[in-house]
Amino acid sequence: MRAASAHRPHLDALALSEDAKDALDQYLDLLSRWNERVNLTGAKTPHERVQMLVAPAAAAAPFLGEGALLDVGSGNGSPGLVLAVLRPGPAATLLEPRKRRWAFLREAARALGRSDIEVLRLRHDEYQGPSAPNVTIRALALPLRELVPLVQAGGRVLVFGAEAVLEDGWVKERDVLVPGSSLRILRRPCFT
Repeated sequence: MRAASAHRPHLDALALSEDAKDALDQYLDLLSRWNERVNLTGAKTPHERVQMLVAPAAAAAPFLGEGALLDVGSGNGSPGLVLAVLRPGPAATLLEPRKRRWAFLREAARALGRSDIEVLRLRHDEYQGPSAPNVTIRALALPLRELVPLVQAGGRVLVFGAEAVLEDGWVKERDVLVPGSSLRILRRPCFT
């Protein structure tokens, strides 16, 4: 068992399981080390990393539906990798086209022992895999029509920190203030 890091006291302030705190502590330590050579986040302190990367995803976790998760533009792993840690079981696919960030995500999934997390070096419009009932996107301004092939009919898109403009057929379920961000939850129409 590894010793807790400087992130642990900040993780302990969140209502998370001990297993989730252990895994997120390990993820944040790895992120901190990689961030020295690859710009993954502007969060420089353990407190900032927990508040910017973990707290918003933890607050959004109850809004996920059943089934797989597909994260678009996964970057540093938040929200996709964090949500996969918080919700073990359903498969998670992380899409990240940038080589260094993709390499970090692969290493993070490996270090966490999570073979159920698939990390693909692809843009959203290159993905040919199955659609998912849960799609997450953070700080990317993509038209919803570009997400249609990724989201199962009736599935949800959780949009963190970017304004998603409603398009025909899409339904806004709710807007939620999560720590350090906004969250818009949209449902894909059952037709199209």
